Order: sequence, then structure tokens, then C-alpha cells
Amino acid sequence: GVSYKTFAWRSDVLNRLQSKYGSLYRRDNVILSGTHTHSGPAGYFQYTTFVLASEGFSNRTFEYMVNGIMKSIEIAHTNMKPGKIFINKGNVDGAQINRSPTSYLWNPLSERARYSSNTDKEMLLLKMVDLNGDDLGLISWFAIHPVSMNNSNHLVNSDNMGYASYLFEQEKNKGYLPGQGPYVAAFASSNLGDVSPNTLGPSCINTGESCDNANSTCPIGGELYASASQEVTGPLASAHQWVNMTDVTVWLNSTHTGKTCKPALGYSFAAGTIDGFGSLNFTQGTTVGDPFWDSLRDQILGKPSEEIKECQKPKPILLHTGELSKPNPWHPDIVDVQIITLGFLAIAAVPGEFTTMSGRRFREAIQEEFATYGMPNMTVVVSGLCNVYTHYITTYEEYQAQRYEAASTIYGPHTLSAYIQLFKVLAKAIATGTVANLSTGPEPPFFKQLINTLIPNIVDRAPTGKHFGDVLQPVNPTYRMGEVVEVVFVGANPKNSAEILTHQTFLTVEKYEATSATWQIVHNDASWETRFYWHKGLLGYSNTTIQWHIPDSAQPGIYRIRYFGHSRKQDLLKAAVIVSFESTSSTFEVVTAL
Repeated sequence: GVSYKTFAWRSDVLNRLQSKYGSLYRRDNVILSGTHTHSGPAGYFQYTTFVLASEGFSNRTFEYMVNGIMKSIEIAHTNMKPGKIFINKGNVDGAQINRSPTSYLWNPLSERARYSSNTDKEMLLLKMVDLNGDDLGLISWFAIHPVSMNNSNHLVNSDNMGYASYLFEQEKNKGYLPGQGPYVAAFASSNLGDVSPNTLGPSCINTGESCDNANSTCPIGGELYASASQEVTGPLASAHQWVNMTDVTVWLNSTHTGKTCKPALGYSFAAGTIDGFGSLNFTQGTTVGDPFWDSLRDQILGKPSEEIKECQKPKPILLHTGELSKPNPWHPDIVDVQIITLGFLAIAAVPGEFTTMSGRRFREAIQEEFATYGMPNMTVVVSGLCNVYTHYITTYEEYQAQRYEAASTIYGPHTLSAYIQLFKVLAKAIATGTVANLSTGPEPPFFKQLINTLIPNIVDRAPTGKHFGDVLQPVNPTYRMGEVVEVVFVGANPKNSAEILTHQTFLTVEKYEATSATWQIVHNDASWETRFYWHKGLLGYSNTTIQWHIPDSAQPGIYRIRYFGHSRKQDLLKAAVIVSFESTSSTFEVVTAL
């Protein structure tokens, strides 16, 4: 899946941080890490592969994301206080499966024998408290793909990682709306490359048969938190470099070297995974090309060079992205490598999705490097999808199988060895106190001319005699717990709301409090009980449907639903303007039983 992180974001955020805080927050001590939801807005990664996938670059989304990151850092900075960090680890059973188990079996038997499972079950958690012992927040790392929402879902949401944050924060921030309380629970990604949350296993939609074969086409956190007692003490250190991942010479042993490649995607990339199949007739585990697709690619994009074909073997190249530069490079050449240490904990910020065994080899190698240079017994955590996105990183052996993850290991068979080598340099520098001597490395490019979004901004229209926000389908007068309240309004494009920040939410569910004669907001658009659907019609006409799935915990009483939107209007020869509007459903009663 495509992650939501980009160098252009990082560069923009770091520039804004520098202008506001000077040298306090820098490229070496700021990590931007994607939770990796597959249900987020798109269009803000500057490399052409991703721009095409999201039908153009959306500056509106880009600005919204950067502003949101900045706001979160500013809030954290303002609320900073002395405190303590406690660490805990524990196994989470029954939450994941390996979605490419046949690839995992390509790893040496002697290596596999050291582990009881083909996924990493360990969750690592940091608990933050103030000096009075009062809770401030947590950050945890666990290897799982946020694809619990399947690829037929069209609702923007934060998937399983975000839902974990949501539930934990609801527990800690009693009386607050989602995202508005003081307690922050961050669930971060790790070596999730071949790890699926869909534990019942995949099944092919058309046959119902298991897809677990080589050619497939188709609450623990709370316990760990409560019992965290080992304090993290010691100095804070950080190291960062930019590296050209297309040209790393890897020492395989004392006499032999390998090399990373210009990026390329293999045939099995188009097959997808058990969590989301490709729509064309590609299968996983493909190690030979197809004359039809090769010929089509050659005619449209030109032929891949012999050099890239040789370097990427046994991957049959579907897209030679590293040799495509129009209108801009299709994939990054320059990537970030970064480690931050807190006492005995090393957080390795990796720019992609490491598979289970890749993560194990990587952690072990970094831990050994710290020990070699005087920092024994370091705990190394892989923080996945950081700073820039480079798809997957399999082991050399898994790469030979060429399933989806291997076909998406864009820098070739020696990618993992290259990252291990590069991160060992950072570990040694931290351990020996020589971070100041590290070279910055080649700075990533910044592209000014990006493919503008192919989705035009058109004027919103309301039907004759109607206004934006008018109710088209009213609510019922009475509902029971467990039922769904639904109301339909005359709508306008929700993207308009990203330009004018008049409202903080698209919707609210409000309860009437008789004692104070006021309406109290009980849910907003970040609540998992609410859903916001925008139905686009022709010529700028659209409807908005808002649902509230009434939880069993709802209090009986009188409620209403409110809709907050923005419409785009444009008079002849004048610039477009965006106008805010709001609307309210009629009231309805929630009762325990009819």
C-alpha cells in the first residue's frame, strides 16, 4: 500500500520549524512517521508514481497536512513539562498473520528456527507521565498493516492504528471530543511489510478458496501501559543522513560486494496482496515478464536498460521508474536514514515497509553495532514508514520469490543489506560521540512543476428553490440504541472546507440539556459512531448524507445533527469565493426501548 509521507512535507515542516523555533527542531531530531492507513486523502507525494496514482498533486491537501503537523508540534511544544518515560514490552497474540508465508520460507531454516512465529508479536510501549505521576501520553510500536478496512471502503479513516489511538484516548480523556483532550496515544508502525490484520486469512471473492498459496491473486496495549515500570533514563542523541539509495555498494563479506539499483517495480506489484488484489490479471510470485505488458510499456514509456534489468534480477520489471523522469522522477533516489536514542532505546526511522525477517536482521545488526562501540544491551525498535516512502524492503532470500513485497522492493535484491550498512554508520556515530562528523549527504530535490490535480474545481449548485444545507430527507422522530440515524442535506464539495478553516468538523451530534437549556456536542466527524457521505451529482449538484450509529452507551434524550460545509461560487470574470454554511436536522428522541 502507499503510505502518506513525502520529502516535500518534511522539508516544508522543517523550514517552518526553523523559522519558529530556530535550531531546536532539526532534520536529525524530528521524525515524521506514517501510521500507514490505506484510507486517507491522497495527492501530496511529489514523485510521479504517486502523483499519477492519486490523479494529480493536490496543493490543498498538501497544505492541510503540513499545517496539521505544525499545529500538533506547536501544541506539544507549548504543553511540554518535566516528566518520566517508562518502557514495557509484551506479546500480542491473535492479531496478525504473515500474508506472504511462502516468501518467509525462503529464509534459511537455521534463521527461521530461532523464532517461534513468522510475524513479530512483540509490542513495545513508552509511557509518559509528569513528575506527579499523572498520565501524559504513550507511543507504541507494533508490526501490523492498517488494512482492517478493506479496499472497497471509501470513507476517510485512520484504520486499526487510529482506532487504537481513538479508544485509548477516549478512555483517558473523559468528557472530551476525539482529538481534543490533553492525553495523546500514538500507535506507530513497525516492520509490517508482510503482516496482515486479517487473521481469518484471505479468500478469493469469486471461488471462496483460500488465497494462501505462492501465486495468490486475490486490547493488550492497556495492560502493557498499566504495568510499565522500567524507567528510561540517560542521554538523548540523534543522527540523520540523506543517502542516494540507487548507488550504494554493499559489502556482502570481506571479499564480495553487491550494489543497489535504480528503482523499479516488478510484475507482482500489480497483483496486489491478499489484503487488496490488483484489478488486472497479474499473479504474485511472477519471475518472468509477459510480452504483451512489456511491449505496451516499451511503447508508452520506453524500454528499461540492460543495466537495470540485470541489477534487479530475478525481478521481471513492469515499471522502470528509476529511468523515468518526466515530468519529474517517478521514485525517490535520495532517502533519509535516521536514529534517535533515548538512553538504552534506539528508534530507527526507516523509510519504508520492512518485512518481519528484514526487521529482525536489521534490529540485530544495529544492536550489535552499538555494542561493538561501547553501548551494550540497546533495545532497537524499527519505526516504519518514516520521512519518505520507498515501498517495501524484503530479505535477499524473500526477494528471489518475487511476491508483492519483493516486487515492491524498489532498490533491488541488496536493499536490506544497504540499509543495515547505512544505519550501522549512524549507530557507530552515536556510540562514539562523532555525530558532528557525519556528512549531511545529498539533499533531496524539490519539484516546482507538479502535475496538477486532474479533478477540476467546479462551482457548487443547489437545486432551484433550495439552499446549501437544506434537508432533503429528514430524520425519524424516535430511535432506539443500536439503530442508525440518517439525514440527507443539499451538499457541497467537502474539499472546499480544506481551504477555509471556518469549521473544525463536518458534523456534530448534539444532545439537549434541559437544566441549562443548551445543546451539548457529543460526537463530531472524528467519532467512529458517525459517518459522512458526499454523493457527487452532475454539474456541481451534490447531496450529503450524515449517519449516527447510536451506541448502546448513548444517553436517552433529545438530539439533533448539524452539518457544516463550504460552497464554491464564481461570478462571471471574478475569482472564485468559498462561502461557509451550516444546517440542522429536526430534533429526534433516543429511547431505550419502544
